[in-house]
Amino acid sequence: MSDIVAITSIAAGGDGVGRLGDGRAVFVPRTAPGERVRLRDGVKLHKSFARGELAEVVAPTGARVTPPCPHYGQDRCGGCQLQHVAYDAQLDAKRAIVGDALRRIAKLDVPDPEIVEAVEEWRYRAKVSLAVKGGRGRGKTVGFHPYDRPGTVFPLIDCHIADFRLMALWRELKPRQDLLPPKLARLTLRRDREGRRHVIAESAGEPWAASDAAALRAAVPDSDGVICWWQPVEGAARVVAGPATGFPATAFEQVNPEMGAITRRWVVEQLGDVRGAVVWDLYGGIGDTAVQLAERGAQVVSVDADEKAIDWAQRRASPGPVRFIAARAEDVLPTLPEPSAVVVNPPRGGLHWNVTLRLSGQPVPRIAYVSCDPATLARDLYRLRVNYRLTAVRAFDLFPQTAHVETVAMLEAA
Repeated sequence: MSDIVAITSIAAGGDGVGRLGDGRAVFVPRTAPGERVRLRDGVKLHKSFARGELAEVVAPTGARVTPPCPHYGQDRCGGCQLQHVAYDAQLDAKRAIVGDALRRIAKLDVPDPEIVEAVEEWRYRAKVSLAVKGGRGRGKTVGFHPYDRPGTVFPLIDCHIADFRLMALWRELKPRQDLLPPKLARLTLRRDREGRRHVIAESAGEPWAASDAAALRAAVPDSDGVICWWQPVEGAARVVAGPATGFPATAFEQVNPEMGAITRRWVVEQLGDVRGAVVWDLYGGIGDTAVQLAERGAQVVSVDADEKAIDWAQRRASPGPVRFIAARAEDVLPTLPEPSAVVVNPPRGGLHWNVTLRLSGQPVPRIAYVSCDPATLARDLYRLRVNYRLTAVRAFDLFPQTAHVETVAMLEAA
C-alpha cells in the first residue's frame, strides 16, 4: 500500500513537506499544509530526503481550494506552484519560508516576518516568458513547461496571473506564429510603465526579418503601442519593428510593478533621513529607488550592469542629481565615494563575493538588502553578521500563486 503522509508545511520551491515512516522528509507537489495524502507508488528515496507524487487527498484541509486556471490541473503547469492553496495560507507559507531560511542558514534568532499581501492576487504580471518546442511556423508549440516534465511544452491559452493586455496580445499572435523567427527559442511578452507592449523573440540563426516583424505588428490592434524586438541567443536585443526609443524591454523591472513600488517605498522610509548623505544604489536597474532617494535629498550613485537600463535612467526626470554608472557593482566599488547608506537588490544568486567583502571589511552605517531569494539572502546575512545587526525584516508578496517571495532586510553597523 502507498504511504500516507501528513503535510506540515510548504518548502521554498512550493512542494508540501511531510515525513515518511523512516523519518525522512518527503516533498510532494500540489499538497497543502494540514492535510493527509496518499502517495503514488515509486517514491524517490535519497539519502536524507525523498520526493513523492500525490495520488489522493485522504483528509483534506481548509487550506485547499480549487485552482481557477485550467492549465494548472490539466497541463500541470509549472509557472505557479500554489494555486491549490488559499491565499491566507499562501501568505503564512511564505512567511515561514523566509523565517526558516533566516534561522537555519543565517543563524538568526528571529520569528517569521510580517508579510505585505498583494494588491491583486491575479492578473498582476507585466512580463511573461514562453518556452518553445518544435518546428517552424504553426508547427511550434509555444507555452509553459509542466512542472513534472520540464523537457516538454504545452500550448498556452491563457495565463491567469498575467496582465489581461498581455494575454490579449498573445491571442493576436497565436494564429500568426509563422511570422516569428524560424528558429524561435523563447518568446517574451512585456508591458512597460508607459503602457506599450513588447514582443521579444529570442532565436538562433538568421535575425527576425523586419518585414515579418512589421506584418505581425500591423496585424495587432493598437499596433502603435507594440514594439517587436529580436534577440539572438545569448546576445543583445534590438528593435526590428516599431519605435526604437523609449523604455528598454530587456531591462530589469519588477514583474509586479504596483507591489514593487510598495516595496521600494518601505525601503526608502526605513533608511530614514538621507538629506545630504551619499547613498549607493547597487544593482539599481532603471533607477526607481535612486529617484526616490534623490527626492529625499540624498546624493545617489546608482550602478547596474545593464547599459540599456542605465541609458534610460539617465534620461528620466529626477528631482535631484543622480550619478548612474553602467558597470558590474563589484568592479566599481573602489571608485565610489564613501557611503552613509547602501541599497542592494541583487539577482537571485545574491551578492557577488567582492561586494560582500567590501561591505563587511568597511562597514556602512545602514544597508537595505532587497532579495527575491530567501536562501541567498540568508547566506549573505550570515556573511555580514560579523559587522552588522539585523534591525528589521519584512516580506512582500510580489508573486501570488507562486512560491516566490520578496524580502527586505535592514542592517545597521554593529
